[in-house]
Amino acid sequence: MTYVMAIDQGTTSSRTIVFDAAMQVAASAQEEFTQHFPQSGWVEHDPQDLWQTVVRTAQSAMAQAGADARDIAAIGITNQRETTIIWDKATGQPIHNAIVWQDRRTASICEVLKSASVEPMITHKTGLLLDPYFSGTKVGWLLDNINGARARAEAGELLFGTVDCYLIWRLTGGKVHATDATNAARTLIYNIRDGHWDEDICALLNIPMNMLPEVRDCDADFGQTTPDLFGAPIKIRGVAGDQQAATVGQACFKPGMMKSTYGTGCFALMNTGQTLVTSQNRLLGTIAYQLSGVTTYALEGSIFIAGAAVQWLRDGLGIIKDAAETQALAQAADTGQDVVMVPAFTGLGAPYWNAECRGAVFGLTRNTGPAELAKAALESVGYQTRDLLEAMQADWGAPTGSAVLRVDGGMTASDWTMQFLSDILGAQVDRPPILETTALGVAWIAGMNAGIYPQQDEFARGWALERRFEPAMPANIRTAKYASWKRAIKAVQHY
Repeated sequence: MTYVMAIDQGTTSSRTIVFDAAMQVAASAQEEFTQHFPQSGWVEHDPQDLWQTVVRTAQSAMAQAGADARDIAAIGITNQRETTIIWDKATGQPIHNAIVWQDRRTASICEVLKSASVEPMITHKTGLLLDPYFSGTKVGWLLDNINGARARAEAGELLFGTVDCYLIWRLTGGKVHATDATNAARTLIYNIRDGHWDEDICALLNIPMNMLPEVRDCDADFGQTTPDLFGAPIKIRGVAGDQQAATVGQACFKPGMMKSTYGTGCFALMNTGQTLVTSQNRLLGTIAYQLSGVTTYALEGSIFIAGAAVQWLRDGLGIIKDAAETQALAQAADTGQDVVMVPAFTGLGAPYWNAECRGAVFGLTRNTGPAELAKAALESVGYQTRDLLEAMQADWGAPTGSAVLRVDGGMTASDWTMQFLSDILGAQVDRPPILETTALGVAWIAGMNAGIYPQQDEFARGWALERRFEPAMPANIRTAKYASWKRAIKAVQHY
C-alpha cells in the first residue's frame, strides 16, 4: 500500500491526484462540470455531477498510476466549502441542487438577522459574519422553499452536509454521516470556541439539529468506500476544506505564516495558533486545522472572484479560448491605459462584505481591447489580495511589507500575475513546485494517519521553493495604482 489518493472536489471541476510514498504526483485526472445560474446572483450545482466526476476521476487516476484499491493506503478528501446539500436519509436523493458558496440568494435573510442585532453573538461563536456565503442561511432557505422539506427534516428524514460530507456518505454507501472541523467551521452554525453545533444559532435559523453530521478531526477515520467503486474498500483517513488543506499543504504550521490560494476565488489564511483572533477589519476567524484533538485557528480573507474573472473573459466575453492566453495578453497591453476591473460578479467578500454590489470596468478608452481587459482581470487578483493582507496585518499587528506570502492554485503558474502580486503588495511571494497544495495537504493528512507519511515537523522541513518573486515596482507607481483600485471599489459600492 504505497499510494495516497486525494479527491479535490472544486467549484468548477473535480480532480483526483494519486501521490506516491514520497508525496510526489503519480497520476492526476480532472473533469469540469456544468454551472447552473437560475437567477442573477444564484449559483447551483447538480450533486450528481459532483459525485460522478469524483468517481470517474478517481478511477481514471488509479488506472493511470497502475494502482488498484489494495495499493491505496488512504483517501483524503478536500472540497469547495460552504456549498450546501440536503438529501433524503433513506434514498440519498438530494431534495434540490446544491447551493454553491458563491450564491447570494439569502442576502435578505442576512439583512433581517443583522437588523435583529444577532451578528455579534454569531461572530463570537463562529468567527464568521452574517453573509449569504455561509451554509446556515442556505439550509434555512432550502427547508423553507422546497415543498415539504421542513416537515421531512423535523421528522428526521433529511440530512444536511457540505460537499465533503455528501461525498463521504456516498462513498461509504450511507454508513457515515460526518464532516471535519474545518468544514463545520464554515457553516455559520458551529461553535468553533467550544467545538460543537450551536443550539442557539440553529434555533435562530430554524435548523433541526437531527440533520447535522458528526464533526471529527481532520485526521480522523471516516469509514471506507464500498467495494463496487474501486474494486475493494479503501479507508478515508483525512478531510479538510480546500483552503485549510492548502494551508496544511503549504506547511503554514507556525503562527503568523500566511498562504493564499488562487482558484475560482482567492483565499488567504494566516495561522494564529491556539488563539482565535477577533478581527477588527471584517476578516473571519476560522479553524485552520484540527489534528489529534488539537485545534489551530486562523484569520481568513475570502475573495469570491479570482480565476473566475479569467473564466468570464473566456466564457462570457469570448475574447480568449484558454486561460493561459491571459499572460501574453497582459504583457502586450498598452501601459498608458489605466483600466481597472472590479470583478464583483457575486458581490464583494472581505474586507467589504457587500452582497449587493456588482462588477464594473473603469478607465475604458477607444483603444481598450482584449489585452487591456486581460491585464485588468489579472491585476484585480493582486489588488484584492492586498486588501486582505492589509486587513490581516492590522489584526495581527505587523506591517504588510514584512510579509512572506506562500501561494498556490492554478493562477500562480502565471509568472506575470505573481510578479504583479509581489509588486502591488511590496512583499515576497513564494511559489512551491507543486501548485496543487490543496490536494497535497489532504494527502499528507490521510497518509500521516495511515502511517506512510512523516509527522508534521518533518513534513514542514520538506517544503520546497520553486521561485521567489520580489517587488520591483517603484513605490510611487504602487501607490498610484492601488489608489485607482480603491476609487473603483468605492464606486461599485455606491452604484
